[in-house]
Amino acid sequence: MQKKTLGRALAGAVAAGLALSVVSLTGTAASAAPKKLVGIAFDLGGKEQPGFNQLAYIGFKTFLKTHPGWTEKDLQGNNADTDATRAQRLKLLISAGANPIVVVGYSYENALKEVAAANPNVKFSIVDDNIAGANNVEGLEFHAEEGSYLVGVAAALTTKTNSVGFIGGVNIPLIQSFEAGFKAGVYKVNPKIKYQSTYASNPPDMSGFNAPDKGHEAALGMFQNGADVVYSAAGSTGQGAHKAAFELGKGHWSIGVDADEALYASNAKYKSVILTSALKNVDVGVNSFLSDVVAGTFKADVHYFDASNDGVGFTTTGNHLSAATIAKLNTIKYSLASGAIVVPTDPTKVTLPQG
Repeated sequence: MQKKTLGRALAGAVAAGLALSVVSLTGTAASAAPKKLVGIAFDLGGKEQPGFNQLAYIGFKTFLKTHPGWTEKDLQGNNADTDATRAQRLKLLISAGANPIVVVGYSYENALKEVAAANPNVKFSIVDDNIAGANNVEGLEFHAEEGSYLVGVAAALTTKTNSVGFIGGVNIPLIQSFEAGFKAGVYKVNPKIKYQSTYASNPPDMSGFNAPDKGHEAALGMFQNGADVVYSAAGSTGQGAHKAAFELGKGHWSIGVDADEALYASNAKYKSVILTSALKNVDVGVNSFLSDVVAGTFKADVHYFDASNDGVGFTTTGNHLSAATIAKLNTIKYSLASGAIVVPTDPTKVTLPQG
């Protein structure tokens, strides 16, 4: 009996030891499991900054609805950024275990070239750019000229003075495509409308994307010169244009860009003068990229988003657009999606009605 009791005790001890070993190994394995972490490198401002930054974060949140268990780590840019500081930001995200990583804005191009080449197992996307030849980078590019075309039509159908204006942030091809679309949309409705245009800065000075005072001054000048609708593709500089329209009051309109600025304007009162916004749905692109990575269908090279895949559009917040105008814009959006209307990207070549 004593031998049997001892045997049972030893067997129990061995079993308990094995159980402890299994728990220990399981705990070690769990702690060593790879993080499900999405990295986001923002441009100027963070995820609360309306426009690209906020939309990129919304894209992650949309992805999270169908892919629970992921978290995100984000780092934001600043006015003193250089290629070196941007590269360091991407490296910090990699060190934290982020993979994939969303890079917001073409200003990261040189930094991403370096970091992507040195980290071939990390998958990246970059908004408004592409890294040719990189096997681990997906470019998210938007036919912003299409959204701009839509609000150009809206501006031309709204103006009472037959005069409109465009404010660009920085005079670069990307922003020129916004102007081209807007100008083409205006001229589609009425080629005799007086058209004004200016840019807040010229490269390499990129401050034009973050200069509300310059936007305010430019918009006031256009309004005083007869315009009653001004469209800004200029980041936070456009907040200055909203302010100018609000100060001048009834009959003066401002048009937002990228996000629904009537919802996210720096002053809620500006909603009353924001006619519409040209949407660039960065959230759609980001969600698409993250979903492809998880599904194993990631493909490097550029992916385009336009009217055909909900990449661009216009807003109706504030109910400032008439029902007839909205109906016309929806019809035009369908024509853009089908390819029946092709919008130019060079404003200097827009001299006649397009589409």
